Formats: sequence, C-alpha cells, structure tokens
Amino acid sequence: MALVKRKLYQRLLFFVVFLPISGVLCFSELFFIKEPHDVTVIRREAVVLDCQAHGESPINVRWLKNGVKVLENERVYLLSNGSLYISEVESRRGDKSDEGLYQCLAQNKYGAILSQKARLTIASMSAFAIQPTSIVVTEGSVARFSCKISAHPPSIITWEFNRVTLPLATERITVLPSGVLQIHGVQRADAGNYRCIVTNIASRRRSTEATLTVTPAPTPYPPQRPRIIAGPQNISVSLHQSAILECMATGNPRPIISWSRADSKSIDVYNTKVLGNGNLIITDISLQHRGLYMCRATTPGTRNYTVASANITVLAPPSLVEWPESLTRPRAGTARFVCQAEGVPTPEINWFKNGEKIQSNGRIKMYNSKLVINQIIPEDDAIYQCQAENEQGSVLYMARLIVVMSEDRPSAPRNLRADTVSSSAILLAWERPQYNSDKVIAYSVHYMKAEGLNNEEYQVVIGNDTTRYIIDDLEPARNYTFYVVAYMPMGASRMSDNVFQYTLEDVPLRAPELSLTSRSPMDIQVCWQPLTGKLSRGRVSAYRLSYRTSAENTVSQIELPADKTQYLLENLQPDTIYLLRIVAATSVGWGEQSAWTSHRTPKASSARVPMAPELHLEPLNCTTILAHWQLAPRNSVSVQGYRLFYHEESQSERAPLQLRALDNTYTIGGLDPRKKYHVKLLAYNFVGEGYQADQTISTPGCVSVRDRLVPPPPPPHNVYTKTNSSTAVFLHWGRPAFTSSHVVNYTVRCNPVGLQNASLVLYLQTNKQSLLVRDLEPNTKYEFAVRLHIDQLSSPWSPVVYQSTLPDAPTQPPFNVKVTLIEKDTALVSWKPPDEPNVAVTHYTILYASRNAWKAGEWQVLQKEGTITMALLENLKPGQIYFVKVSASNNVGDGPFSQTVELTVRADLSFGHDQRLSRGSTQSTAFSDGFYHLDQKSMTGITVGVCIALICIIICAFIIICRGKNRKFSAVKTLREGVDTSAGHLGSHGPAVNADGSVPMMSENHFIDAKGGTNLIINSIGPVQPSTEKKEKWFSFRGNGNKDSKAVQNMRQGTASYQLGTTVLTYEEEPSMSPNQPTTLQPLLWRPGDSEGSSTSEGSHATGDSGRYSQDETEMTNLSSGTRSRPPSLTAEDSGGSDCSGLPEQSFHLMKQSQIDLKLMESVENGCCHHDAQSSSTSALSLQVCVSECV
Repeated sequence: MALVKRKLYQRLLFFVVFLPISGVLCFSELFFIKEPHDVTVIRREAVVLDCQAHGESPINVRWLKNGVKVLENERVYLLSNGSLYISEVESRRGDKSDEGLYQCLAQNKYGAILSQKARLTIASMSAFAIQPTSIVVTEGSVARFSCKISAHPPSIITWEFNRVTLPLATERITVLPSGVLQIHGVQRADAGNYRCIVTNIASRRRSTEATLTVTPAPTPYPPQRPRIIAGPQNISVSLHQSAILECMATGNPRPIISWSRADSKSIDVYNTKVLGNGNLIITDISLQHRGLYMCRATTPGTRNYTVASANITVLAPPSLVEWPESLTRPRAGTARFVCQAEGVPTPEINWFKNGEKIQSNGRIKMYNSKLVINQIIPEDDAIYQCQAENEQGSVLYMARLIVVMSEDRPSAPRNLRADTVSSSAILLAWERPQYNSDKVIAYSVHYMKAEGLNNEEYQVVIGNDTTRYIIDDLEPARNYTFYVVAYMPMGASRMSDNVFQYTLEDVPLRAPELSLTSRSPMDIQVCWQPLTGKLSRGRVSAYRLSYRTSAENTVSQIELPADKTQYLLENLQPDTIYLLRIVAATSVGWGEQSAWTSHRTPKASSARVPMAPELHLEPLNCTTILAHWQLAPRNSVSVQGYRLFYHEESQSERAPLQLRALDNTYTIGGLDPRKKYHVKLLAYNFVGEGYQADQTISTPGCVSVRDRLVPPPPPPHNVYTKTNSSTAVFLHWGRPAFTSSHVVNYTVRCNPVGLQNASLVLYLQTNKQSLLVRDLEPNTKYEFAVRLHIDQLSSPWSPVVYQSTLPDAPTQPPFNVKVTLIEKDTALVSWKPPDEPNVAVTHYTILYASRNAWKAGEWQVLQKEGTITMALLENLKPGQIYFVKVSASNNVGDGPFSQTVELTVRADLSFGHDQRLSRGSTQSTAFSDGFYHLDQKSMTGITVGVCIALICIIICAFIIICRGKNRKFSAVKTLREGVDTSAGHLGSHGPAVNADGSVPMMSENHFIDAKGGTNLIINSIGPVQPSTEKKEKWFSFRGNGNKDSKAVQNMRQGTASYQLGTTVLTYEEEPSMSPNQPTTLQPLLWRPGDSEGSSTSEGSHATGDSGRYSQDETEMTNLSSGTRSRPPSLTAEDSGGSDCSGLPEQSFHLMKQSQIDLKLMESVENGCCHHDAQSSSTSALSLQVCVSECV
C-alpha cells in the first residue's frame, strides 16, 4: 500500500511540477502546421483549402478572400481543423465568383497570424489567339504551323494531319510544347490539311484546318544563304519551369544551327537539350539560366552565317534572406524589425500586426523594408508579420514583440539642449530625470532628419555616467530633430522633449560634372548639373570656371552666380584642345576642383560636318552607364555613323566604338564603381568628323539589395582590456560572426569616466582586432567602446568596458628619514611616504652598508610593505659608521633613493650610566625628539607627589585599623583563604609563568615604543634616568625575606633601582576614593583582557608603528597582567563581605634580572594582615599586596 501511495505522489508531483514548466517551454509563437496552396478546380467541383494552426489554446481560425472575411453558408464553411470547404465552386461574375486569393487567419491570446496567400482558379480555356494558316512551300524546304491559346491549367497541344494524330517527334517533324509544328525536308506526301488540338481538364478545342501545298523544287537547286525564318523570342519563365527557344532556318545547303550565350558563359548541359533540328529547351530552369541566348545558322564549310537572339527572364517567387526576430522591449523603448526578400520581379514588403496591415504614422514607420516602432506602448505587444509578395507568389515570416511593463520607471530626461559643433557633429546635453534617476542604467539618443517623409530614425545607446553625447555622422547643412529616453532594467522613461538643430555648412564635397559641346569652331558650350544636397553640403553660392589650352599654362577664370548651370566660351581658337574645370563654393569656402576635361574645337573649314549630338549619360548601376543621344535640331548634313570614346579620368583615351547612324543609345559596361569617366561622342560623314560632345559622369557605389535592406552589422564582441603602463591600455576584441569579403575597419572610442567635455573624447581608427591606446593619464579610469565599419555601414558601439591605467612610478624619495640606535647592534630607521598623493607605494627598499662596504659598493637590502614606514637594522658591528637610504616602489617601477643618512655605532657603549646625554649624540637627540621626554623637574615632582599620596594612605589605613580592631582576626582569615586560592591557581601554571617571567621585556631584536606616555624613556644607550645621581630609585620585587623592610621603605619613596640588561614594566592606577566602595583584590589582581590593565599596552596602541608588538612584548605583558588577575573563586562573599572604605594607590614593578625570585607577600604596617606564599629554590612568585584593615 505504501508503494502505491508513493507512486501516486510521484505522479502528482510530476504533473504539478512538469505541466507548468512545459507550458513555458512548449510555448511557441503561434504558427501554422498546414497552409493553403494554389489550386485549380473544375466548376461545381468541391475543394478544401488546408489550414491548421498550432499554439496555446484556444485558437480561433477565420478565412479572408481578397482581404475580406469569408462568410460561412451552406456551400462554404469551416471544418473542425480550421480548413475551408467549398462544396461547389462557382464561377459567376464579380464578387460572387469563388475565384480569388484566400488566406487563413489564426488567433489566440498572444496575437494573430496570417497564412500565405493561395489562389483558387477555376479551370478554363480561352479562344484561340493564333490558329494555323495555309502555306505553300517548295519541296525539300521547311514548313511551319503555329497555334496559341490561353488556358488554366496550361494545356497540351497536339497536331492532326488529315484528321490523324501526328507523332510529337520524328526525323523530319517536330511538335514544340509551345504549339508550333515544324516540318523539315518537305516531301510531296506532306501536302494536306493540318490542325491543332488543345486539351486541359476544363475543355478540348480544335483549331481550323490549314492546307500545306508542296511545289516541285527547281533543278538544279540554286545555293541560298542561311536565313532564320523563326527565331527565338524573349520569354519570361517561372522558376523550375521549362523554357523553349525556337530556331528554324532555311538555306542551300541546309544550315547548321548552334547556340551560345552572349555573356560567354557555358550553356548548362545537364538541363538543356536540342529538340528537333535546332530548338533549345531548358528544363527545371533556375536563376543561373537567365541571360541572352544567340542562335547561329551557318552554311556548312563557309563563313556565311546569320544570328538571332532572345533573352530569358527567370521569374522567381519571393524568398526571405533576412527575416524579423522576436524582441522583448520595455515600455517607451524602440523596436526594429528587419525583413529582406529577393525575387523576380522585386517583391513588395508589407507589415502586419495581428493579421492587420500596418500603416505608417508618427510613431510607427516603415522604410527600406524595416519596421520601426518608437515609444512602445502596451498595445504594441503583438505578433508582427513581414509579407514579401510579387506576381509569382508571397511569403510571410512572423516575430513577436513582448512589452515589459514597469510601474516605477524614471521620468523623462529634462532640459535637452543641442549645440552645433561642426558641419557633421552636434553636441547633445540633458539633465537626469527628476524621479528614479538613480535607477537609470543607460540613455538612448534618437535622431533623424527633420525635413521630408519616412526619414530613417537612428539610435545610439550610451551609459548612465554621462549626460552629454556628440553625434558625429550627420550631413552638413541639415536640420535634425533629437530626443532622449532613459532606461532602467525593467522599463524606459517617456521620451524627452524634441529639439531641432542645424548642422553647419561645409565646402562642397566635389565639383559638378561638365558637359562640353561646340556650336562653331570658335566656342565651347559648357553645361553642368547642380550638386545634390549631399554633395553641396550647403547652399552653393558661386561657381568658378577655369580654362586654358593644352599648350599653354596661363589659366583664365570666370566666376559665375549660383543659379547658372551653363556658360558659352567664345572667341576661341579653332582646331585647338582646351582644358576646362569647375569648382563650386558655399558660404564657408571653395570646394575641391574637378579634374581637367579636354575638348577640341572644330576646324574652321568644317562647315559641312555634322553638329555635336545632344548627349545624355545615365548610370544604370555601379558598373554600367547608358548613353543616349540625338542629333541637334539644326543639323542639316547627313550622318554615316558615330564614334563613341570613353575612359576613366586620368587614364589615356581608348580607341573609339563605331556605331551605326541609326543607333541612338549605347550601354557602356564593365566599369569600376565610384569612378569618374569621361565620355565623348561625335558624328561623322564622308567629309569628316563632326563636332564632339564631351561629358563626365561618376559611377555609383555597388550596394546590393541585401546591403541596403539589412540592418547595420553587429558590433564587435568580447572587448578585452589590459593595462600596459601608466599611460597605455591594450584593447582586443572579436569580430562578429558574419561573412564578407570587404575590408573591416574599426573605431575605438576612449574617454575618462565621468568626462563632461564631450569634445575630449578620443577616436582611433584601425583595421586590426587589437589596439594599444597611448598617451593616457596615469592612475585614471577610462571607458572604451568599439564599432566596426564595412562597405559604408557602421555597427552600433560595443558594450562599454572599463580599465584604469597604472600609477606612475614614484618620482620623489621618502622624506624625513631618521636612523636611531636602540641597542648595541640594532638600529631603527623610520621615514615618511613620498609627497605624491596620486602615486601608490607597494613596498620600500632600504639600503644600508658600513663605510668599508659602501666604498666597495656592497649594500645590504631590506624591503618592507608599502604600509610600513619603519624597519630594524640588525647585527650592526660596533665602531662602524653606517650609511642608510630608502626608496619607494610600486608595480610600475622604483623611485629615487633618499639622501644618505649616517649612523655611528660606538664601540664603548655603557648602558649602566647616563653619560649618553652629556655626549650630545645626534642619534639620541633624533630619537628623543620623536618621543615624550621627562626632564629632572618632572621626575622630582612625580616623586614628591607619590610620597604625599603614600603618607595619606598610611594615615587613612591607621584610622581604619583602629576602628575595626575587633574584626581583625576574621578579616585576616578571609584574606588568607583568598590568597591561598589565588596562589593555588597560579601554582597550577607555575612552570609556564616562570618561563615567561624569564623572558626579557626587550630582547635584542625588539624594543618597546613608549609613545603612549609611560615613565620609561629609551634612547640609543638605554633608559634615561631623571638625574645623574647614582642612587637606587627603583624598587624591585626580590625573593629575599630579609629585605622586606627595605622594600617597603623604597616603595614609599616611589623609586626603584635599574641595572644593565634589565627591562622595567611600570603600572600605576589611581585608587577609587569613594568611602563606601567595597574593598576587593580585583584592582590588585586585574584580568589581562581589561582595557586599563596595562599602561604598556596603552602605550603600544598609541604608537605609530602600525600597532605591531613583538612576541616578547606580548608574553611579558600577559605575565604582568596574569599575576594581577582575579581568580573566579574570589568574590565578595569570600572576603567575608567586608566593607572596605578605601583602596590605597597601587604600584607594580616587574623586572627581569639574571635570577628572578617572585613571592606572594602581604604587608600592612600594623601587621594585621600577613601571609606568605609558597616559594621554590629556582623561582618564586612574589606579590606585595597592601590592603587596608577591614572593619
């Protein structure tokens, strides 16, 4: 039973978890499984148009006929799967006919989609367009009958001879599918009646009969040149259909027929064959078969031939080469869908939203096969379809737009301003949104031309760290409109107010193209076309025409107003070559001059030669120019032909092309894109060459349909930055995954983060995928972005990456370098960091050497971290003079060394005396300057104060003892028990305490920094005494019981003796003067963790050595604190609840000597409390405690 329940729970869990996930994963934009296709049916026949959609249910399906909803009735209705069923197809006139274009529309909650169009055609057959006619032919020649009719579906044509069906192909008879009957080598038996039979599913028709009459051939049969009696015709064939090119020729002897292509390409041998005696048939035709085909009939064994040609145009239905992709955009954002199709004829692009055709308005625009939706609103969340359609069919592709909503989106950017920077750049500046500006992650700058309709809108996305941007790809002398949108992760703001701004004028990009003709031997008519706005870059204010003869260098110039487009140069020399050029100007200045164009004036005796034709040139594409002309109206002489010259500018002239007198057009092909060509045309007759017409023209750039329709290329990806130095950053990026044979160039944008002056942005060009950006500021954070350029297209900027330059190497040395001898072989060196705030220091290098080693160049090296500004120099030799210098370094390099500081290590150091001060050593002075110094007067004042305090304490203790004499014994007992507990506690750790106690407070490798204000002063020789008297002013805790009286006496004086090699740790604490405060041993046995437990700890924390302690210091401090710690068992109850009115001031002095004896002692002047602790021969713990008499 448990197993059954477990399986049941597993299945329930599966459905609960999997079904919601599957609903998300399986959701796909609504699409069709089956779509309707073109169909041809017989009248009153039933037909089914398939339609089956897939997507999230429920799905509603309806049908459209010619864009209008189909109404269901008894004859037309929908099937359960969404297909349309027509029981009897009607062919009535007008809208009542069932013929037309049908589309299925499927809709669910996400939107609606349209199927492709399907044409329903009722089978039919029209009357004969061409019927066979009777002919008379000579025996042995050829006969041809033709029959043509229009039918749907296409019909099959057969022929009958005397009412008997002819075979489709024999050695002499060929029946072409196009309805032509060919008979070669006509015989007498071929005479009779012929008719064609046309058949399809709708009908069968017979043409009228035509009679073939055969006459006897003359003998002998005279030779005849080849003649094509039925040549190929220009045809348009749908993709994958068959094309038939007829070629029927006659002659004596019988000519040989051959085929070739005008473009010299080979004919496809796999899909092409010869039908009959020279007809060419191409099956399964494709785009590669389009072109001009030539039929050539040649007399065998001779060079006599004749040629006929025809062009095959391959019609192709639309096919998408770039299709829209689904997008997710925030509200108020911008969505761009791209749809590019190819086909013959060129397809027309239409856009649909949820099955309804979209019309351009102020917010939604369609241009260049793009659909752009600005300022997206929630109603824009829909399914969009691109439909490419031509007469061969249609194709659709869909994409979903999902609008992301956000309630706390920012307000619109404010105070948008535009300032013109140059003829192609405008600086935009704005203020951040008033609300939710902290959530803005990016800004989107939108701009477009203000004049005209359906102008393309451009968009640039920048980071949120700036509110300025320079748009530098504008056209000169144009009016633009701008607005800005702020973006946050889940939405966008409303668009800002629009601003308009003009770009400045610039000099013309190039000069006009000249057209030159001569009306007489002594003049030249100069004509030119006005420059377009893109080329003029402003309003043209004047032209300057320059000319000279080819043999002279003197140039004549004529300035012409801007409204002139022609000028007549007169009084020139006949039969002379003149060179001319022109330049245009705007208000900014003159542009670039055109190249010299040559023209020869006619001869003076050429009165009867043809006049110059009127020449017009028109670029058909990037490699082809169409030249067409006509004779001048006043030309009255005959023309035998034309000579056409053309050559690229700055290239030599080619041999002329000979054209017939009847020709008036010529196509010049095989040119280079974006080149300027000079074309010259003249007519000639029997007298000679006539006047010439000269003209220049530029071929446009080759931008394919795909290039014009696709969006800009994607930006570079994986932008990687690495700092090379303090002034250089290395960039590397990846090229987007697209195929192109064009050269790709890149632009790198670089500027410091937070830059306010947009004119300081650095733009660098390269054709590689890496770049080293130089001349940057040290220790500065920069932002970098990359865009690519290919074939006049530019990608958006890549995502911004950030990188900081390294700091510079230190340029200044550390300063205030001081060296102090703190022990006989150890010195302390300290310094301050270099005075350079923007330079980081990672480590310091200390070089020191004795005088002899310095002379030999042998330095000892010591390195410290950049956060440490002092170091110890150890193992110094007595009697030597040392040189010390310090330098600062970082990852970039090393800085200079400081000035050398000298340190003298004396050989006769006496640490037991204070003679070091009288010597006035520089080391002692230098070190003492850095610490608090006690002079003689200060020490005397402290001594007197301590003595007065002790006297007061003794008096108070005496009074208390007298009052509480009756409680003497109980107090002594309680105190004795507490001390025993403490001693026992310390005794458990006796070895460790003794070991710690034997460690000197200042070893050879460590020192005590007394900046914290202790009474201990240390210089290069040792502790500084307040006077030069050789008195014992230091009290030491000794283990000898015979010295107790002397110890008490010295303690009262507040002094202790100091001996060589001994470190003294002093602790002093002010007593609590409250008369009601209970007396305990806590102030005497203080815990190590207490904040005021040790003045030495306070002094260490107050020093400037980064709070570092030596191990010896830490151990000794713990020992000192541990001997004063209060055991947990010692409480107020243990002391008998005694009420202690006051606590005398305590002084603890711990000293390391050759042998340390520690004892636990309690000494009261009246002897009321006295207890001795245990002691050992090797070491003892000695503690003197003065406790007031308990009442």
